[in-house]
Amino acid sequence: MKTSGAGGIIRAMSFAAIASCATYANAQTDASTPAGAAVQRVASTSPPGTRPDTSIIRDVRRALRRVPDLDDSEIHIRARLGVVTLTGWVPESWQISRAGIAARNVLGVRAVSNRLKARDEDSAS
Repeated sequence: MKTSGAGGIIRAMSFAAIASCATYANAQTDASTPAGAAVQRVASTSPPGTRPDTSIIRDVRRALRRVPDLDDSEIHIRARLGVVTLTGWVPESWQISRAGIAARNVLGVRAVSNRLKARDEDSAS
């Protein structure tokens, strides 16, 4: 099969254009990386399915506010790696267990350390 000179020139120019685009793209990537620096992809270090502690704290607070007749104004919430700690005071002793149950049912909570105290117990002593 004979090829014309014009067709060969067009193919050669197309090949040169593709090659120069690839070289330009590599140069752009290399220019944004300091010389000698290794490119490192950072993956999440948290296990799949875990949630940030700030999200857990927010959702525990919302869960406490949804419990009927529970006064959560003096409940302090801390979370570390999905372990929630409840501290502070509630007006009545039955609210201690309700708060613990509400916190335990929040997505991402692995355990609850319920250190709440009832005001009625404090005033009795």
